[in-house]
Amino acid sequence: MTFKKIRFVTDSTCDITPELLAKHNITVVPCYINYDNKSFADDGKQLSREEFYTNLPSMRPAPTTAAPSPGDCKSAIESAAADADHVIIVTVASKLSGTYNALRLGAADLPPDRVTLIDGETMSMGIGWPVVIGAEVAEATGDVEKTVKTVKKVREHAHLYAGLQTMEYLRRSGRVSWATAGIGALLQIKPVLLVKNGEVISASRVRTFARVTDELVRFANSHAPLDRLTVLHALNPEGAVELRNRLADIAPADTIITSITPTIGTHIGPGGLGVVTVSKSWRTT
Repeated sequence: MTFKKIRFVTDSTCDITPELLAKHNITVVPCYINYDNKSFADDGKQLSREEFYTNLPSMRPAPTTAAPSPGDCKSAIESAAADADHVIIVTVASKLSGTYNALRLGAADLPPDRVTLIDGETMSMGIGWPVVIGAEVAEATGDVEKTVKTVKKVREHAHLYAGLQTMEYLRRSGRVSWATAGIGALLQIKPVLLVKNGEVISASRVRTFARVTDELVRFANSHAPLDRLTVLHALNPEGAVELRNRLADIAPADTIITSITPTIGTHIGPGGLGVVTVSKSWRTT
């Protein structure tokens, strides 16, 4: 087997920390946030996550999100390919965003044997962990087939759960009907969502946000023993630390706490919490 240099490209919904991006030389193509008649790259530079979530409730009209352009994708992919034998692209779920198609178009000029495009089928560290673990395998083996297989196995054993303070931002985004959102506001329902196989599914509904945390703990434990774990928050660092502490008995040593990207946060609003689990079972199936 010939050892190949493999590079990863993904989009900014991945929520991979800057430290892990640098460690594995991962290229991130930013999505965009549109508000106040301006377009901001979701690259961690043009938008401060804390400032964005603080201002989000008062933004009128509400911000919208956009996929990167095929031109942006093409530039990023070709830059990665210039330093690699093979490029693996992992994207946010194609059912939820046009980003997959933008990256597909951006990769069109590369020879098919030099690029692999994978639908991540979820978002946030649900695609982030397959990329990071895939990069680890690529660096250790230089084997494209094994690396692609790893990404897909980790994807299948990764689960993203998100608990929201309100369904208002989902209503604004069109992800749920006006009627559903109205009932949620009236009854003070707090949804816990599962994002899997390109679908946003209601995993649980509770009446208080304290119960949201209970549900996130329950769901995380259902996938133990864990290989990787991320605790996500949208301007709720205290809640994230509390959640991490409650998962201490199953949390791997390299567990990450990170803020959710504004591209996702636009649709879920401030205050939310989430977990992304990767079960150890991916290594044995």
